[in-house]
Amino acid sequence: MGSTSPPRRTPDGRYLVVNERLWRTADPRLPPEQREALVRELMAARRAVRAAIDATALRAARARVHAAKVALGERGTVWWQDGAPDLNRRLVKNTPYSDWFYANS
Repeated sequence: MGSTSPPRRTPDGRYLVVNERLWRTADPRLPPEQREALVRELMAARRAVRAAIDATALRAARARVHAAKVALGERGTVWWQDGAPDLNRRLVKNTPYSDWFYANS
């Protein structure tokens, strides 16, 4: 098995590129301790999604995942303040990052 390289980060640090799709990164202004606690909660919530035994438990676990991602800045209101749109989950080829991405592939 070959090694996998970490996802590329856009030059402005707002997104990771995974399978040519943009995924919003966590807010870099979060204090490390807070970020670590939120990541722990996110991982626990994802485990709860896998362990859910009924629709009610699954809904609750997914709500925890969403809340952790919002708190991290990966969903909800964008963490940057320059008015740039949120391109989360978009294919990189359909965004202003297209030239950068394909020039550096």
